[in-house]
Amino acid sequence: MSGAELLERLGDRLSGLRGRLTPDAGMDKITWFRAGGPADVLFQPADEEDLSAFLKAVPEDIPVTMVGIGSNLLVREGGIRGFVVRLSAKGFGQAEVVSDTRIRAGAAIPDKRLAAAALEAGIGGFHFYHGIPGGLGGALRMNAGANGVETKERVIEVRALDRKGELHVFSNADMGYAYRHSDAPRDLIFTSALMEGYREDPDVIRREMDAVQHHRETVQPVREKTGGSTFKNPPESSAWKEVDKAGCRGLTIGGAQMSPMHCNFMINTGTASGYDLEYLGETVRAKVLEHSGVRLEWEIKRIGEFREGRGIDPFLGQML
Repeated sequence: MSGAELLERLGDRLSGLRGRLTPDAGMDKITWFRAGGPADVLFQPADEEDLSAFLKAVPEDIPVTMVGIGSNLLVREGGIRGFVVRLSAKGFGQAEVVSDTRIRAGAAIPDKRLAAAALEAGIGGFHFYHGIPGGLGGALRMNAGANGVETKERVIEVRALDRKGELHVFSNADMGYAYRHSDAPRDLIFTSALMEGYREDPDVIRREMDAVQHHRETVQPVREKTGGSTFKNPPESSAWKEVDKAGCRGLTIGGAQMSPMHCNFMINTGTASGYDLEYLGETVRAKVLEHSGVRLEWEIKRIGEFREGRGIDPFLGQML
């Protein structure tokens, strides 16, 4: 079913929505990899109320997929069925300082902007977000962290809507945070979070942010089309070390390459398809498994359908 046909099927159910509905939306324009097939329909809600109305209007047999700013996302060539929801910057991208140590931030705010808002307010503990290329919604979902700090250390509570459009408020404990993981149900769409730091001299915060930026520019391919860290760090090791030991630094398949600069970063050299990128990732996983017995787990979120005849088995079907 095309995006136009899906919208026609729902007809008046979607009338009254204030957000933007885009049929057959190219996901390659959203993802930082600049690759991937189209979404049947992309919906950008105006605000939390508009999102709730949308979720209540869409029958539960129609898939609804949430995406953030596209930094840690790989979309397969066959595209995404049903609706893709992407929160608008206007409705979900603001940060409000609510006390000397607390900030309420929308889930669409880029991590870097959250760090800047904390700096302006003299609130410490948010400097690590300056080095994370993503948005707060993704950080809440995967407990994003850097420089020895994780999202779970800042979260007080999280607002989210479920698939039926009902509002929930979760405490830090409710989120079930672990390394690059939360136990929050997969169908939740985070809309905002109340977060807490501590009073800090802005000059100290700025120095911490400058150190984060210097580290990123020194060791990571920040000017490439990349999705950030490709694999989670395995216990007692680092993903990049395992990739390097398996001889995969600089490994290239089609237009996809494991960065020679930081070999846990996968990059689109200019012509990579979603298939190239995922095939490269699974090739690396297979080589690391063969070399050291370590099963690397994806940190990049992979969504959508494979193009017919172009499926990819995990670890390329080896040693499963």
